[in-house]
Amino acid sequence: MNQNAAETRIATLTQALREHNHRYYVLSAPTISDFEFDQLLKELEQLESDFPALADSNSPTKRVGGDITDQFETVAHRYPMMSLSNSYSQEEIVEFEERVRKLVTGDPEYVCELKYDGVAIGIRYEQGRLSRAVTRGDGQKGEDITANVKTIRTVPLQLQGKGWPADFEIRGEIFMPIPVFEALNKSREAAGEATYQNPRNTASGSLKQKDSALVAQRKLDTYLYALFGDDLPFGDHYASVVQAGDWGFKIPQPGQKMIRKCHSIDEIMEFINYWDKERANLPFEIDGIVIKVNQYSQQEQLGYTAKSPRWAIAYKFKAERVSTILREVTYQVGRTGAITPVANLEPVSLGGTTVKRASLHNADQIAKLDIREGDTVFVEKGGEIIPKIIGVDLSKRPPGTKPLEYITVCPECGTPLIRKEGEAQHYCPNESGCPPQIKGRMEHFIGRKAMDIDGLGEETIEQLFEAGLANNSADLYNLSYNQLMRLERMADKSVNNLLKGLEASKQIPFERVLFALGIRYVGETVAKKLARYFQTLDRLKVATVEELVAVDEIGGRIAESVVDFFSKEHHLEVVGRLREAGLQFEISEEQQALSTDRLEGATFVISGVFERHTRDELKQLIEQNGGKNVGSLSGKTAYLLAGDKMGPAKLAKAEKLGIKIIGEADFEAMIEG
Repeated sequence: MNQNAAETRIATLTQALREHNHRYYVLSAPTISDFEFDQLLKELEQLESDFPALADSNSPTKRVGGDITDQFETVAHRYPMMSLSNSYSQEEIVEFEERVRKLVTGDPEYVCELKYDGVAIGIRYEQGRLSRAVTRGDGQKGEDITANVKTIRTVPLQLQGKGWPADFEIRGEIFMPIPVFEALNKSREAAGEATYQNPRNTASGSLKQKDSALVAQRKLDTYLYALFGDDLPFGDHYASVVQAGDWGFKIPQPGQKMIRKCHSIDEIMEFINYWDKERANLPFEIDGIVIKVNQYSQQEQLGYTAKSPRWAIAYKFKAERVSTILREVTYQVGRTGAITPVANLEPVSLGGTTVKRASLHNADQIAKLDIREGDTVFVEKGGEIIPKIIGVDLSKRPPGTKPLEYITVCPECGTPLIRKEGEAQHYCPNESGCPPQIKGRMEHFIGRKAMDIDGLGEETIEQLFEAGLANNSADLYNLSYNQLMRLERMADKSVNNLLKGLEASKQIPFERVLFALGIRYVGETVAKKLARYFQTLDRLKVATVEELVAVDEIGGRIAESVVDFFSKEHHLEVVGRLREAGLQFEISEEQQALSTDRLEGATFVISGVFERHTRDELKQLIEQNGGKNVGSLSGKTAYLLAGDKMGPAKLAKAEKLGIKIIGEADFEAMIEG
């Protein structure tokens, strides 16, 4: 294909992908399958790789991320990003409405909207193209997170329709949907990693990731609801929001009662009271309602205080809290042996659901609350997904109750618990004999991101364990057709599928096998780094703490956990049997053939756009040849690998520090020897 034909095809694919993306993520009305969409995207990626001069900075391929940001540039807002005055009582909303009526000319009209519990963002569009996305910051200045915002599927990179201003800013809120948050926490828990507290903080932390590919994996979402510009073609706020929907933005939908024009205080209160109840049914979190004067001319009349507009106010919902009786405290054991105390409650309605259990986190939290069985406790579901106990109604404490004594032995196997210095949780150390740990490790082993064994699920693991057929992951590879056929709900087809799945898993690459072993704190990313650095399991299992922390981004806690894992005889036995079964315990010969020590000890920072390689490819080449990638320049950096469009500040810093600056051709010469 010549360049002219490629340019035409790229334009066709880009337009088609933008339309399908809008239909799927904004309108929820797709017209093609996920597979068909992915095929179109792969074709575009290949064309942009073959013809890099034709690649657009706002191409649909940017949705998957890949840009690395060493630091976020601080930029001034063209229009100050002010906070709203908050109210916690409906009486204050009445006072606000009365004040507005006295100060404006004519009868005011109001717009009521949801107050999304996310991260405020301002996105600038020039000539219909996304040019910059900036966080609120201090209201006067914010951080440029454009590369990360481009990965959010509901943010258009190129506007559709017509009539949009040549240069304007649209503002809204970026959030993490509740189902996405829950799935993320479930995967972290399975990996033995700490779970996140709430969707809002997780969204905020995600947007600060330096690698936009990681941001893309977080599946963030947004609602955009306010336009700013010097030449807006509207006279009121409501009309501008509705029109923005026609340009491809995901806006609050009037048909879903997410935004409403109101003409009286009664209508405002109706909107508030409706969402105070219905918010429990939303797939994202809100913490209140925003009331704005609709007409821009009246907004100008009302003006601003030093901190907030006089023409808008936020009504904050009270945190959802109920009281109920604590029946008893029980304890759960996770796959890593971590003990989690659970409050079993008298069932009570909270946030539209019936709550029977709440987390108590650890022994310190129980002691702090001085919680006792039989107490009347306050349960809250504010920014948290899982209900939590926040206090005790001491006036209702039954006489004769005694402080709760935290368990000293495992509730499942009776082994004395341990608590490591500096850690909040107690652990059961009986890894090889505690049923929840045994089953949990096998469930982790067969997981989709680990060995991904077809035909095996949690129920089958439970059956195998109860039947005495599997006590560890190595036992799975000794299962026979006859053994499996004796299990309930297993027939010829399902048994053969399971056995084929086990056989196929022997081709899973080393880094995923390492993740599947379930070493505490070794998640997917850490497993990849360790596999690439040590190349084989034999080298990894004899590594010292000092050798492990030398690996990029491997800290002391991870290093100690890896050393501890391979110091235990039963782990080594399982690993040995898995090796005999045929699993991959070293980087493939193809990958090893590409590995050299030509960059041994050299530290690189990559910046800019390159002609023949993506940044991810360059990072992989550095690691394959013994080098190390870091995110920012320092006196320890050996090379700045510089491409086109690299920021002048980074170049100046490299020159000041005396760091050698090389180009793509120089780098290729280094690794070719």
